[in-house]
Amino acid sequence: QVQLVESGGGLVQAGGSLNLSCAASGRIISSSGVGWFRQAPGKERECVAAIARLGGSTYYADSVKGRFTISRDNAKNMLYLQMNSLKPDDTAVYYCALARTYLNSYRAPRLAGEYDTWGQGTQVTVSS
Repeated sequence: QVQLVESGGGLVQAGGSLNLSCAASGRIISSSGVGWFRQAPGKERECVAAIARLGGSTYYADSVKGRFTISRDNAKNMLYLQMNSLKPDDTAVYYCALARTYLNSYRAPRLAGEYDTWGQGTQVTVSS
């Protein structure tokens, strides 16, 4: 059984930082591209960051470029999202996800339909 478990969310003031972690079990993350998505109330789920299976190519949403950093530790089967200079607009439930394994290995997957395994989500709230 494949399972992704996020941690590290919480309440932070604007300008602060959080580091989200995602622990994978039942499937090795090195076999997939990986990503972080978020969904705010009344909005669609959006990809904020992703990293390709091979080559290190990354994708960042324009709204988080320069503030968020995605990383993976294949040896630990872990995925991370470092979030700096947080803004109230970053408030959302954040999900980690594993992409379908047959995708282009060198491209960072950024569409929800490219993913087949999701965590349960962790709430991030940024106060002004």
